[in-house]
Amino acid sequence: MINITEPILVIGADWCGDCTRVKQVLDEHKLKYEYRNIEEDSKAVEALLEMGDGSKTIPLVKINNTIMQEPTNTELLRALEIEENHESDSEIIDTVMIGAGPAALSAAIYTTREDIKTILFEKGVIGGLAAITDWVDNYPGFPEGLAGLDLAESLRKQAERFGADIRLGEVLNISNEGAYKKLETTDGDIKARSVLIATGSDYKKLGIPGEQEYFARGVHYCATCDGAFYREKRLVVVGGGNSAVQEAIFLTRFASKIDLLVRGENFRASEVLQHELEKHKDKITVHFNTTTDEILGENNLVVGVKGTNKQRDEQVHIETDGVFVFIGLKPNTQFLEGSSIELDEIGMIKTDGGLQTAMPGVFAAGDVRSGATMQIASATGEGATAALMIRKYLEDEARKQ
Repeated sequence: MINITEPILVIGADWCGDCTRVKQVLDEHKLKYEYRNIEEDSKAVEALLEMGDGSKTIPLVKINNTIMQEPTNTELLRALEIEENHESDSEIIDTVMIGAGPAALSAAIYTTREDIKTILFEKGVIGGLAAITDWVDNYPGFPEGLAGLDLAESLRKQAERFGADIRLGEVLNISNEGAYKKLETTDGDIKARSVLIATGSDYKKLGIPGEQEYFARGVHYCATCDGAFYREKRLVVVGGGNSAVQEAIFLTRFASKIDLLVRGENFRASEVLQHELEKHKDKITVHFNTTTDEILGENNLVVGVKGTNKQRDEQVHIETDGVFVFIGLKPNTQFLEGSSIELDEIGMIKTDGGLQTAMPGVFAAGDVRSGATMQIASATGEGATAALMIRKYLEDEARKQ
């Protein structure tokens, strides 16, 4: 453990899933810290921008003279010089789940209740994208809807109640060693009889000039994480699907004006969301048939967006203080490159009818699986199915011995 010469500082917000994750890491290691909420403390925003060199990204963590913004669990533990040691690392674990989103947490509820020793590895926020979704309105059993962070926290507590071991770390590689699978992790090598890959998806990027240069200085991919920085400001939202419309509506809580740029001539969002969008005409202007070609900036901050109106074949220029991009998701399967696990043309994991991959004993569920519907409800259902398939696989393997 590093010698901490001054109190650890965390600047964030209560609705920020990554902020909750960072505080959980510090709490688990019984480390005292000062938490400053940007929603309640205007000077916290000033401190964030000053220490972050203008970057509007939370959480910001200051440990002695080290300043990190949105650190991963691995980066945070490394900065604290904390090494995780687990007695079970020398044994073969019944099942290891990669990821701790709705699919994996649901699977863990089932496996742990069957006394199947279960470890989950999560490199980001527990709950995955669900944890940073402002409001979930279509999860069965909640007629009024519920906050994504609350749903994620409930799933975590339920899995841990039955004995799930959730570890903050990253799986770097997986290989088949015959009797077991070897997982190379930031926590050391782990041996497992079975594996569930439930790494979910991440936000796609536009890949245009200015996007990378102004990331966190006006370009964002999470409205619930960064929307509060734009009170009474003008914003551009890019996308025409459910996420884009839902997040644009959420951003009306803060922004004074929102331009929603839709590449196609129609929305891909559900009718329900489109009707909801109609209620916000006073703040949201929709631009159909409009591409996003370049993000413009001055003095290290976003000032505008350059696009093309395809219908009129003319350039458009929109002044803005920030850009939020919601153009779809890409699977988190980069760590599987070079393995025997088969991926489809867009990098999602191929499975059979029992959710098993080409590597025996390795299963996949949720948004990372080829053919997934990208819904929280279906992810939890696939997690339950995967757990039952894992149980059957373990029983079959035990009978062979």
